[in-house]
Amino acid sequence: MEFLTDPQLLIAFLTLTALELVLGIDNVIFISILVDKLPPEKRVFARRLGLFLAMFMRLALLAALSWMAGMTEPVLTVLGQAFSGRDLILLGGGLFLVWKSTQEVHQLMEGEEGEASSAVKATFGAVIAQIIVIDIVFSLDSIITAIGMVNNLPVMMAAVIASVGLMMVAAGPIGEFVSRHPTVKMLALSFLMVIGVVLIADAFGHHVPKGYIYSAMAFSVMVEMLNLRMRSRAAARVEPVKLHEPYVREGSPR
Repeated sequence: MEFLTDPQLLIAFLTLTALELVLGIDNVIFISILVDKLPPEKRVFARRLGLFLAMFMRLALLAALSWMAGMTEPVLTVLGQAFSGRDLILLGGGLFLVWKSTQEVHQLMEGEEGEASSAVKATFGAVIAQIIVIDIVFSLDSIITAIGMVNNLPVMMAAVIASVGLMMVAAGPIGEFVSRHPTVKMLALSFLMVIGVVLIADAFGHHVPKGYIYSAMAFSVMVEMLNLRMRSRAAARVEPVKLHEPYVREGSPR
């Protein structure tokens, strides 16, 4: 716990925790959308299990820093384009995100029929398997960012544990909010699709600064919050219709 007494390490810990929390928001959104397909009694456990897996994957990657450094070396060349191990993982994860987000959008647009078809395929094991796949991608991106910021392994591990703990607290309310509002869910799926495209571009060597992506997301979320507030106010102004006793002709039975 040396970083608690060293101001520089403490600042690095707080900064890295905040960054890990921001980078983990897309993971929380993806997990929330996936577990929404499970029965209500299994959602909390699946959400916590998914975040625990994300934490252990990040800690395992941190413990293998030498292996992580080797992942930037080219291992495959296709049509003059060199791909490292990191690039291949980002490419696979980006394609998976685009495919999964597109599938979820189709089911959401199909309404009740889409929800029924998705509910049949949603098993606990399938949901956890998809969470593991995307955890690998998001963990890789997050740990590479952490290594670039801080060179102290205990500080990086403490920041990962703290950020995942905060995500566990926020994952429940975020998941319930996304589940209750279809427009927010559509917006979240659009975010995941954009992130998938960014990962694919990064795999081909075209890096897009995450600040641009998160700024656009924050603006979209702010606009959607205003829309939700406006709709709630409009619904509150609608007066309930008073039901009067129907007109009954004289002599007819009531």
